[in-house]
Amino acid sequence: MRGVAEAKEPCSLPMLSVDMENKENGSVGVKNSMENGRPPDPADWAVMDVVNYFRMAGFEEQASAFQEQEIDGKSLLLMTRNDVLTGLQLKLGPALKIYEYHVKPLQTKHLKHNSS
Repeated sequence: MRGVAEAKEPCSLPMLSVDMENKENGSVGVKNSMENGRPPDPADWAVMDVVNYFRMAGFEEQASAFQEQEIDGKSLLLMTRNDVLTGLQLKLGPALKIYEYHVKPLQTKHLKHNSS
């Protein structure tokens, strides 16, 4: 088990772009394109695509829970609020932000694109 988490300077990778405009509330816009090495449709994401999505969104510590639980894109799109809040064993604050600002919008976007 790790000790106290160290604050890390944000690294800037030329091929990765994150909109840090809404960082205060955990709502960080991550461009969802092949530019970030992920397929555009979350249903096609592998486990590491999900992990990297949350790392890029500013949830470095919490991203490992998705890897430990083997959450791929299809699993992510099936997750309920309760799954995120309790099933991943995350702290409540980050879990709420992950669900409300990332999981739920990804699910909504996916449903809109696939319901026609």
